[in-house]
Amino acid sequence: MSYVLRTLRKKREVDTIIRDTIDKVLVLRFGRSSDPVCLHLDDALCKSAREVSKFANVVLVDIDSDEIQVYASYFDITFIPSTVFFFNAHHMKMDSGTADHTKWVGAFHKKQDFIDVVEAIYRGAMKGKLIVSCPLPSERIPKYQLLYRDV
Repeated sequence: MSYVLRTLRKKREVDTIIRDTIDKVLVLRFGRSSDPVCLHLDDALCKSAREVSKFANVVLVDIDSDEIQVYASYFDITFIPSTVFFFNAHHMKMDSGTADHTKWVGAFHKKQDFIDVVEAIYRGAMKGKLIVSCPLPSERIPKYQLLYRDV
């Protein structure tokens, strides 16, 4: 459990934060606090939250909560951690060179990688784009086989 970042466990909380986050990127990290890859990602998110606070809100979503399963199903979250981005209640998509453009799967290697991705999504959203290109080189994009499958 992160004591710095807010953790959501109810569908209503997720609905509300998506609807109420205006003119900022909303970063929703789906995962669990006991998973080592999630903990690595949470560390980067915590260290970055203050730096991106002018243009992004970072929130954790507990994938083990029964009420959250509707979102896990909707976003096809089969690997954790998975990070989904919104801007003004619109789901932002990202071309990171993988087949899945709906979310970031895995942890970011460095805090700066996360900041770069959020900045790119914010700049694209401000230009009215709903899909943006990932600013990271392919070697810094996580590979699915290194992740834990959500069971």
